[in-house]
Amino acid sequence: MASREDSLIARYFRPLATDAGAFALGDDAAVLRPSGDDVVVTTDAIVEGVHFLPTDPADTIARKALRVNLSDLAAKGATPTGFVLTLALRAADHGWLEPFAHALGDDAGLFGCPLLGGDTVSTPGPLMVSITAFGRVPAGKMIRRSGAKPGDRVVVTGTIGDAALGLDILKGGAVAAALSDDPAARRMLAERYRIPQPRNALATAVRDHAGAAMDVSDGLAGDLAKLCAASGVSAVIDVPAIPLSAATAGLLARRAIGIEAIVSGGDDYEILCAVPEAGFDALAQAAERAGVAITSIGTVIAGAAIPGFLDARGREISLQRFSYSHF
Repeated sequence: MASREDSLIARYFRPLATDAGAFALGDDAAVLRPSGDDVVVTTDAIVEGVHFLPTDPADTIARKALRVNLSDLAAKGATPTGFVLTLALRAADHGWLEPFAHALGDDAGLFGCPLLGGDTVSTPGPLMVSITAFGRVPAGKMIRRSGAKPGDRVVVTGTIGDAALGLDILKGGAVAAALSDDPAARRMLAERYRIPQPRNALATAVRDHAGAAMDVSDGLAGDLAKLCAASGVSAVIDVPAIPLSAATAGLLARRAIGIEAIVSGGDDYEILCAVPEAGFDALAQAAERAGVAITSIGTVIAGAAIPGFLDARGREISLQRFSYSHF
């Protein structure tokens, strides 16, 4: 006799388990078939009240949960293979589960990353979604944080800072007030927080041309410091070169926000990489073909200092906060 949990899994998640190795979620484990490639594994959990708001729609929560993991795979140069899901629920709310599962299935198909298995549990605490994602790279070719060299360009995809401003808007903060007459900008920034855009289309090019890479999840300044520390180098960033959306640039220009809010805010989920000068043009061409914007924002330098951020006059900007921290 099927339990309520079995019925929930069959109704909402078995249709997502399209890989043969998932056995239609009818076993206690799944199989990843060998291919000669290295298997890349990453995991991220998102928690209600920490990574998403209690009022966020179920479909955006599903997309964010999967996409933050896909973003890690992209930065490692890996092709998605599949994922396992742990879902902690206060109740089996079918009005919530239906759009959650539908959006998760849409993204699993869009990014070629099927559900392989997982677990559903009951919790009296906040809702939590934890995903472990698997990807593949040719043997020995995963891009690590530790390969940056002096003289490399510091490169980022997309635009920086939008997601942190979107969170402020959703919480009714100062950015919401500053954009009170611009609903389109408010919507765009809020969506950037709720639904990241993982740059998996650029994964192969990053693998081919970058020396080091990671995704920007806790803030550009803090994540660059992590990459530099792992590589035993430092960097100098040209702040005016940091790519900004029109909405974020407008807020900065009228001093509704400062640069620290942009470079220290989390949830960008863009790729940050160090690229040898000889490989930059090829990366730029690949990015153009993939439809992903990339920008060179600085240079890796020798030394162990925290990366410096320079204004238009070449003066160093003092940052009081480098990144989002859970603790």
